[in-house]
Amino acid sequence: MSATTIAPTATGTAAKAAGPRRGAARRRRENLAGYLFMTPWLIGFVAIIGGPVVVSLYLSFTDYSILGDADWVGTENYQKMFTEDQRFWAALRVTFTYLIVSVPLVQVFALGLATLLVRGIRGLTAYRALFYVPSLIGGSVAIAILWRFIFSANGLLNNFLTAIGLPTDYSWIGMPETALSTLVILNIWQFGAAMIIYLAGLKQIPTELYEAATVDGAGGLRKFWSITLPMLSPVIFFNLLMNVVAAFQAFNTAYIVSNGTGGPADSTLFYTLYLYQRGFVDFDMGYASALGWVLLVICGAVAAGLFALSRRVVFYGDE
Repeated sequence: MSATTIAPTATGTAAKAAGPRRGAARRRRENLAGYLFMTPWLIGFVAIIGGPVVVSLYLSFTDYSILGDADWVGTENYQKMFTEDQRFWAALRVTFTYLIVSVPLVQVFALGLATLLVRGIRGLTAYRALFYVPSLIGGSVAIAILWRFIFSANGLLNNFLTAIGLPTDYSWIGMPETALSTLVILNIWQFGAAMIIYLAGLKQIPTELYEAATVDGAGGLRKFWSITLPMLSPVIFFNLLMNVVAAFQAFNTAYIVSNGTGGPADSTLFYTLYLYQRGFVDFDMGYASALGWVLLVICGAVAAGLFALSRRVVFYGDE
């Protein structure tokens, strides 16, 4: 074989080897640029979130009151929590009752109204804005104060009942039997955000499916059960997960309505409110840190359960 034949072959081999090297170098430069843009967020995460999270884990195994040194006590906080602290169990019971009752009702109201609005009624934009407003202001302190005024003994609800001939001085937020119900109603009232998401999901369902079902003689209920719910199941799962997490984090309304006590008779003692009391009222930061980690584990377990369930009941269009 002549030299003139070997030279082009060697040159081609070198060019092919240089190609992957140039591609790898380009990818490294792109990755470096991405990390540089992420650097401010990473610094903020480590300093503002990551650092305190690690410290809180350590403090959960200590007796720490802010004013003194943190004394290592091992698992004493957790043992006390599960074996001696009755208010811990009361807070769990109140939080799960609030979650189990209000979250499904939010989905029902949001999906029901979205199903009506998706039919293209006149003034749809105005209706969407009107129903979305409570979600924007529902968690504010002002709305919590208003809610307390509505359901107090001399509040708007009792004044209305008196005006229609049903005089009463019953304090809806002052009695253990009804105090939590008022907060459930407040959470249901804030269904606007979920409704907007459901409305967007309903508009993505192909109309051909409904037309084919109509030809086959399916009625409205059958279409809803066999087409709407399966096609909307990813959106339902998303809304459900977000609402569950929000229910675990509920704080403002319970704090304002109960004056920060969780009363009456601990009927509105949400878990986050109890954590706040132990940490910032009793200054028992070690115990409050343990409460926070238990809440994280509970919330993570519930979320994991929902994801496991979603594998069976959530339908994706590409399946």
